[in-house]
Amino acid sequence: MARQLPQPHRDDIDLVTVLQALADPVRLELIRTIAREGDPRPCSVDCYDVDVKAATLSHHWRVLREAGVTTTTVDGRRRWVTLRTDDLHTRFPGLLDAVTADPA
Repeated sequence: MARQLPQPHRDDIDLVTVLQALADPVRLELIRTIAREGDPRPCSVDCYDVDVKAATLSHHWRVLREAGVTTTTVDGRRRWVTLRTDDLHTRFPGLLDAVTADPA
């Protein structure tokens, strides 16, 4: 049976916290990958073009989840990440589109 890890309620998502989470280049790449490839996406390190160890990737996922950027669902031994697109669009219209746009 799948369960979601703790995350902030939509009304508690704070812009400064979201921007701090997205300021890290690895986390920004993770978010861009999910936006490009679609979600849900697995949390495993071999699914993303980032050069970090599994424990470091786990830390990045936690920061994004606690900031309210993603939702993590645990299904057995697998973890799936989903962008909180609707919540972010409601709280900060245009932000997610701006940060996931392909850099020129």
